[in-house]
Formats: sequence, structure tokens, C-alpha cells
Amino acid sequence: MRGLLAALLAGGASVFAFSPFGIFPLAVLSLAVLAGFAARESRARGGFALGFAWGLGAFLAGVSWLYVALNRYGGMPMPLAAFAILLFCAYLALFPAAVGALFVRLGRGAAWRRALLFSSLWIGSEMLRGWLFTGFPWLALGYSQTPPSPLAGYFSVLGVYGVGGLVAFLAALVALTPWRSVRPAAATLAAAIVLCGLGYGLGRVAWTSPAGKPLEVALIQTNIEQGLKWRPELLADWLDGNARLVREHPADLVVLPETTLPLLADRLPDGYLEELAAPVAARGGDLVFGVFLRDARGSIYNAALSLGASPSQTYAKQHLVPFGEYSPPLFGWFYELVDIPMSDQTRGAPDQPPLRLGEQRVAINICYEDLFGRELIRSLPEATLMLNLSNLAWYGDSFAQPQHLQIARVRAMETGRPMLRSTNTGMTALVQPDGRVAEVLPAFERGALRASVQGYEGLTPYARWGDAASLAFVALALAVAGFRRRKAGPGGPI
Repeated sequence: MRGLLAALLAGGASVFAFSPFGIFPLAVLSLAVLAGFAARESRARGGFALGFAWGLGAFLAGVSWLYVALNRYGGMPMPLAAFAILLFCAYLALFPAAVGALFVRLGRGAAWRRALLFSSLWIGSEMLRGWLFTGFPWLALGYSQTPPSPLAGYFSVLGVYGVGGLVAFLAALVALTPWRSVRPAAATLAAAIVLCGLGYGLGRVAWTSPAGKPLEVALIQTNIEQGLKWRPELLADWLDGNARLVREHPADLVVLPETTLPLLADRLPDGYLEELAAPVAARGGDLVFGVFLRDARGSIYNAALSLGASPSQTYAKQHLVPFGEYSPPLFGWFYELVDIPMSDQTRGAPDQPPLRLGEQRVAINICYEDLFGRELIRSLPEATLMLNLSNLAWYGDSFAQPQHLQIARVRAMETGRPMLRSTNTGMTALVQPDGRVAEVLPAFERGALRASVQGYEGLTPYARWGDAASLAFVALALAVAGFRRRKAGPGGPI
């Protein structure tokens, strides 16, 4: 029981490794608690329980802001919303639970070998969590290692899952090293220094180079309260407000956030879109904004539309959010409990090209899509800029905004491209290819972030190979562990 409580508290403490707190060493220390207790277990079920406790603490502390969307804006009664979040976090906790069980089952031998096994299991579990049932990779451990972490340099090579694996390796070494013995302690410290030093060096490598002229951008934060956005009597105010913000902030590229126009484009007043884009087009620029589009078959898309000097182009969101943007099979009953506007959407095509805006080629991703690095790199090497349109007003004043900005920082480092973010309530920002937040607007304020942005070309190793290196490491480590276990025989030492 003491171990379960420690794992639960350690998992909860892991949230402080992420933004807005950014105490990145806590990721190693928190996971070391799980690895240490699991190393003392003799039964896989004990490892499972420890991993489940750690995961439950981590996700309840880290993503419980989902409750706001269900209760405050979705209308789900408080007890049901709380129970739904508990069930969801319990589901997410199954992935670290599997790590704990397999680590107890397969982990034998020297500390470094067991640490490699723990690392590979952690990578595998997070990759599976990011894929199964369309995936939910939020709070993947690697996200905690944005600069100034010395491990941040690995993002451009290994991606977020590989960096999470390095955190898990260090955590297991910390937990398994007999610190009173000089030689093992020195070896662990040396390994940590080498890993951190190499990461620091990789962070100084310029994998991509400037392309084209800098672009003057205005990233607009509309700050429309979610509870008011869909009220018909306020529609004229929102349309006028968007048009006024565009007029007040002219630039080469003006961006309005996700679903900034809260209705279908074909239901907008006649001439409104022309009026919206006119100030930008007059100076030879382009406007990109979020709107719902409907095709000839009646399918509805959460989309971005460009108007202005360049030919009009569209991008339709391809990675939709289950329950929020579409209903998984057999879950129609869910919509009898909540009221979520535009919740029956269609996926966009997976191979949509970047938008050609002036000299730049802008790869759009909408809100939740920027959690999936392996999908964003499909636009490379063509794209010179990355642009995210988001509306996190669903989650109120919570950890969701700074956590999402941290995710954007990782995508910038993985792709070697600037990441522009235009959001409804925050955090609207410009992230440079090295993961540095060059400028950011305060959350829950209306305004525009004006900046000069340089496009980039070329490929980082991660953009070239994706998660192949992490997958190969997982397969190799598990194969070695399985071979050694078979060689030792049931119940024998390995």
C-alpha cells in the first residue's frame, strides 16, 4: 500500500515538470519512484498496480481540465462529468500500468540493461497511447523537456517519444543504481552527463536554413467566451468584431483562430468574406481564418480558408477529436448528455498540400492536430512555416493553454520550422525552430501578436525518419529481453 500511495503522489507531482511550471528534472524523479518500486516487485500484477497508480495520479492532475468542457460548456451534470473524467484517466493509466507489469515480468540483470528495458517499454506505451482509438498523446513525458532542459536537443532527432524514452532511461538508472557503491554511482552520473552534454550539442545544430523573405504577420486573439460564442443574438457582434480586428492589424499574413466564424461559410451574410479580406488584400497580403465549410455532399469540415492576394485555398482538419467533433460507433448516447455544437464533422484528406501564400508555403494544423508529430511531418520538406489555429476556450482558465504551447514548441524543434499560433483565448504565440517562444500574448485578452517571421527549408533527422528510430529501439530491446528470459528458462535467473 505504501508503494501504491507513493506512485500515485509521484504521478501527480509529474504535472509540475510540464508548463506552466517547467520543473523539468521532476519528470525523471517522478518516474524514478515508479521504476524503483516496480524493481522490488516479484509479481507482474504488483507492477501493474504501481503503474496504474502512477498513471492515475499523473492524468488526474494533468488533464482534469477536460471536466470544464463536459460540465460548463457541454452541459453534462457535475457527477456524470466527474465520473467520465475519472474513467478516461483510468483508461490512460492502463498504459503506464502495462509498463510496470512488463518491467517486472522481463526486467532482470544489470541496472543499465533493466533501464534500457524500462525505457523501451515507456516509449512503446506512449506511442500506443498516441495511436489507439485515434490517440491521446497529451502529457507524453518528452514534452516536459523543452528548453532549458539539456535533453531538448534530441527532439530534432528522436521526436517527443524518443525524448520521453531518454527520461525513462535516466529515471530507471536513478532508481536502480546502488548509490552507496562508488563505481555504479559514478557510471550512472557519467551516463547522465554524456546524455545531457550530447543533447546540449544537438540543440546547437542548425538542421534547417532560412528560405525566402521574412513575412510580417498579425496573429489575432479574439477572446470570445465559449458560452457566448454560439448564441444567435450575438452573431453580428462576433462577425463585426472579427472584421474590426483584421482592419486594425494589417500585415502580409493576418490569421484568425479556429472556428472564429461560428457558423457555416455558406450561411454568412452576402459579401461578408470579401469585406473581411479586403483590408489585407489591398496591401497585397493574405488572410487565413477558421470556419466551417460544407461540400456538395453536405459533409461539414472544421477548416481554414485563405483569402487575399494569393489564390483562395483551404485546409480541412484531418485528425478529429472523438466525442467533440465526431461520434465513435456505439456512442450516440453520449450526445444525449452533452450539447456540443458542430459535433458531426468529416475528416479532411491526409495528403493536403501546404497553402502557398506569397513566397511561403504554410502547413496548417488545427488545434488538437499538433499533438501528432508524425502526421505534421507529411507536409515536409515543402512547408516553410507551420501554422496552428486553436480554440481552447472549451477548457477555461486551466493548464490546457500553457501545456498546448509547450506541445507547439516541440513540433517546432521536430520540424525545424517556426510554429505560428493564433488562438481564441490563448496562448497566441510565435515559436522559433529552436523551441524558443519569441513572443506570446497574455491569455484571455483580445489583441494581435505582430511579428516578422522567417520561413525555413531543409529536413531535421526526425522529419526525415519520423519515429523509426524509436520503434527500432523498442523492438530490439524487447527482443533481447525475451531472448534472455527464454534462455534462462521459467523461474530461472537471467
